[in-house]
Amino acid sequence: MKKIYAITLFSIMLLSCSLNMLLPGGNSTPVPTDTNTPTELPSLTPTVPTLTFTPTPPLVGVRTHTLTPTITPTSTQPTETSIFLVTPDTPTPGVEMKGFVSVNISSKEFFKGAECQPTSVKFVAQVADSAGTAFVVLFVRFKSKQTGTNSEWTSIGMSTIGAGTFTYELTPEEMIGVDSFENPWVQYQFVATNADANEIGRTGIFSERLSLLECVPTPSPSPSPEPTVLRP
Repeated sequence: MKKIYAITLFSIMLLSCSLNMLLPGGNSTPVPTDTNTPTELPSLTPTVPTLTFTPTPPLVGVRTHTLTPTITPTSTQPTETSIFLVTPDTPTPGVEMKGFVSVNISSKEFFKGAECQPTSVKFVAQVADSAGTAFVVLFVRFKSKQTGTNSEWTSIGMSTIGAGTFTYELTPEEMIGVDSFENPWVQYQFVATNADANEIGRTGIFSERLSLLECVPTPSPSPSPEPTVLRP
């Protein structure tokens, strides 16, 4: 019985508390209201960097390059005609070239006397058998342009410069009968031999191709005498 009474009393107390909470003005604990105060966002002010221009410093000097053209040195050729550049003295029909490839002369005329140039003529002969040729002999003589008379032959040994080429520079004083002819032709012929002096080549006679001329110096004009001026 007491147990029932205690339960009934507890129920009444619980109901009383519930009614108190439901009635206005009751001692109910107010529910806090959430007040959301918006936080002010910071204003975004773009920071524009200030462009600083550094003035270009003025040029105080410019190194200029002056191009100097390359000057090719001009070589001065000697007055003497190169033996490899002279025009070959091509034989006329009937002039034999047995054992020889070519014959050259440096000039078509030369002079007797030192006052006129040239005073010599160079002969160049190239043989066909360079290995078998040991010597080349040059034969020269005069032929009169007026009468056709010939002098005796003068024989001269030529010098070799290799590759079957032989040369000799002739002066008038070397020839037999130089004082007996005036402005004559100089005829020439070449003979090649081996080491045993056996003939292995011979040209025909080159005639009326080379002249020996008398040197007649041109006199220098004498200065005119000054006229005599007569004064009172």
